[in-house]
Amino acid sequence: MVQVTPSPPTVTPAEQASRPYGDRYARLSDADRRTFAEQGFLLIRGALDEPLRNRVEQAVDRVHAGERRAGRLGPNGGMHVLGAVFRDETLTELLDLPATFPCVWGQLGWNIYVHHSHIDVNPPVTRDEPPAWRWHQDGYRQNADLDMEPRPMFSLKVAYVLSDLSEPGRGGTLVLPGSQYSNTLERTEQGPDGHYARPPGTVEISAEPGDAFVFDRRLWHSRSPNLSAVTRKMVFLCYTYRWIRWRDDVAINRHGDWWRQMSPLRRQLLGDADEAASHFGFTLESGVWDDAIPLRAELKARGLLDRSHHYLR
Repeated sequence: MVQVTPSPPTVTPAEQASRPYGDRYARLSDADRRTFAEQGFLLIRGALDEPLRNRVEQAVDRVHAGERRAGRLGPNGGMHVLGAVFRDETLTELLDLPATFPCVWGQLGWNIYVHHSHIDVNPPVTRDEPPAWRWHQDGYRQNADLDMEPRPMFSLKVAYVLSDLSEPGRGGTLVLPGSQYSNTLERTEQGPDGHYARPPGTVEISAEPGDAFVFDRRLWHSRSPNLSAVTRKMVFLCYTYRWIRWRDDVAINRHGDWWRQMSPLRRQLLGDADEAASHFGFTLESGVWDDAIPLRAELKARGLLDRSHHYLR
């Protein structure tokens, strides 16, 4: 394997922190676009105001309590559940959150949906938890079935931080800035204590409750061990193109009040389509772009389609 040697960040994580966007249809700023392209991630301070952060955390706690009753938690009460946006109505508020959504469609375009979402609850590690190499790129077979370097981005994730991860040792996410353009990462050697050394250039994302970060699925990243007294709570939404299959097993009741009261945009982001061809962005009858796709319709009406970015044509 070829070792990734990321170039030094042009800005520090603190300097690259973005202000949250206030309009879900705001244009992605040139500075944020450049930072994302160079570093592979974008930190957005204060993406969740405190009332929303509190509601989302309560939703996470409800899901956690349900998993506890079902006996599906880890040995120390840890939880990793898929299909997060279907687990609690509150979490659908994150689908098109104005603070972060411009960073999604601004990088992927309008033919998108959330094919994967998860909730992570990571209490402090127990003494007998074995060391593990957790560095990875997202995408599973996308990283094996495509013979090219670098591989396409295909998807990005928005990670919402609910706990105070502002200090090292609280299970913060580790990233290698700029590594999204390298297909491989060489595993580091284990030390005398059995733990793996961090790859050179590793940055631990320092985040306050309510912060969010958006990252390219190809960015090499890892969860770090939680050595503190704080329980790490996070929600992740992964956006991809509508012609890519679901990652999570979900069942949608399109006849219930929850679905009927959803906005057309949110229904799109939850996988809705009038016909199979719509997933490819066109109508079968016309063979041209489908202006009825909610996000495309909104962007077109606002003059935000942009041929200089191929995914916004």
